[in-house]
Amino acid sequence: MPDFSIGVDLGGTNLRIAAVTSDGQLLEKVTLGTKTALGPNHVITEMCDAIQRLTATYQHSGKFLGAGVGIPGIIDLHTGMLRKSANLPGFEEYPVRDEIERRLGFPKNAARVVLENDANVAALGEQWLGAARGVPNMAVATLGTGIGGGIVLDGKIWHGMNGMAGEFGHITLEPNGHLCGCGNHGCAEKYASASAITFMARAAIATGAAPSLAQAASSDPEFGARSVYNLALQGDEHARQIFRTFGSYLGILLAGLINVLNLDMFVLGGGVSSAWDAYAPTMFDELRARSLVYAATAPANPLMKMNDSSPKDSAPESRTARKTIITQALLGSDAGLYGAARAAVLPG
Repeated sequence: MPDFSIGVDLGGTNLRIAAVTSDGQLLEKVTLGTKTALGPNHVITEMCDAIQRLTATYQHSGKFLGAGVGIPGIIDLHTGMLRKSANLPGFEEYPVRDEIERRLGFPKNAARVVLENDANVAALGEQWLGAARGVPNMAVATLGTGIGGGIVLDGKIWHGMNGMAGEFGHITLEPNGHLCGCGNHGCAEKYASASAITFMARAAIATGAAPSLAQAASSDPEFGARSVYNLALQGDEHARQIFRTFGSYLGILLAGLINVLNLDMFVLGGGVSSAWDAYAPTMFDELRARSLVYAATAPANPLMKMNDSSPKDSAPESRTARKTIITQALLGSDAGLYGAARAAVLPG
């Protein structure tokens, strides 16, 4: 049995812990509810109990190499402190890494705990085992309620000066646009996220000219981006136009990233990424118009997703040689678990 590490995905709703071998085999996964109402000490204790159960189960089969924890929010990488997290109330200025290490009793120079932003470990997971497997230089944009981002260079997470690299969601797309929660106007996540799709749908409903959207909103208490996508699949023109607009803004965002970073691959994750067929055509049209780099490096068939490739075309060298590939993520919600486990064993 190969050596193994522990990957942790600490979210506002779910706490997931997995044992993963050094070659990427999932040994076991534990899923718990994140009981934030009971305070951070309770959450960390439950996490550490699960880590100890998993390490005790597999320690006789292989060496335990460490634990990686993916967590949403602003992290001080040097101290292991969670500065702020919108999804984890009560965790502000909380010493996450120190508390985990104290509970686990790790001796010095033994297994270690690595704390990372959740979007960063998702990017590392997709680079290690997912859509960008074997591609050393890539980035992930997660399209959910907001937009997260992670950059991997030479197989390692790129943190920037103080760990805040990859804030794709707060790149300005409309200088005088909608107010964002960060205080800026016109941020990408106000135009190219699940929340943006819902906002555009409700704006269309307010005009009185989108009856199908209005009917769906009145009959579905959880009306959102998925509802709009279902209408788009049925041919509703208002829903289709919303996704075209979404794709256009996403293309503008990616054009800027491609011009600056010139990476081999950009992977789109998060719930909205599954609506690929509805937004990708306008996204690629925008990319060709706005990015000189993409226009020079676009593949012959950019709409083909990487999991549609035939085996003979699946080698990373042939997929990305002198081309800029944009594709969907493959690992889904497990990307962060795999990436966190991987982060625990990479050189610091």
